[in-house]
Amino acid sequence: MTESENVLTQIEAHVATLTINRPEKRNALNDATRCQLVSALEELRQNGDVRVVIVTGAGDKAFVAGADIGEFEARTSVDQFRVMQGPSVYAALDEFPKPVIAAISGFCLGGGLELAMACDIRIAADTAKLGQPEINLGIIPGGGGTQRLPRLAGLGGALKLLYTGELIDAAEALRLRIVDEVVPGGELLKRARALADSIAQKSPIALQLIKEAVRVSVRTSLDEGLRHEIALFGIAFTSGDKREGVQAFREKRPAKFEGR
Repeated sequence: MTESENVLTQIEAHVATLTINRPEKRNALNDATRCQLVSALEELRQNGDVRVVIVTGAGDKAFVAGADIGEFEARTSVDQFRVMQGPSVYAALDEFPKPVIAAISGFCLGGGLELAMACDIRIAADTAKLGQPEINLGIIPGGGGTQRLPRLAGLGGALKLLYTGELIDAAEALRLRIVDEVVPGGELLKRARALADSIAQKSPIALQLIKEAVRVSVRTSLDEGLRHEIALFGIAFTSGDKREGVQAFREKRPAKFEGR
């Protein structure tokens, strides 16, 4: 276990768990927390032993209840512009080359939902509450909410949440495809860990290539995406993991992937 002031990092058996640790503030994102998350992700990017990352919040009251309003209340537009020119935790998650799972308990609001949507897979406790309530403050989302939410929930579903600022429960979030799975609250981290362990057994190279191919698929045309997929397939085909996977299949044994 390693930790900074607001972020805890635990690594075990190829899986890293990042815990946003401000339970007294419902894990609200302030500038320090964002910076520490970016730094932690960069360290995990460089750590060859880590194959999957879980992002969660301390306690059961909140994943992340949003931005720390007290921190930006007195800022001018210029102040806020300068802050937003710094490293983005949302971009750091979106561009992170390894699979990332968000384990959502309690409130997941505003910047918290944007953080979760920047992850690859979202598992929510059945008691979770999700929403983009920025409209109630007279502002709009600034961490990707207007861009990622429509890609998950569709145009109408996203606009309804963005226009009203209403909160929805985990079941409705699942129906809207904002989250991928809902589990009882007491089983959240157990389920996230089981999924992470399962993914971590796969080829690290293939996992990263899949993530890259899928990222391209939502940003380009089908023809360009297919060309990119073929190029990435060629990389996978020359890897040691491919040779191990084929040999293990022929020998009817579990493959032991080493990321080479």
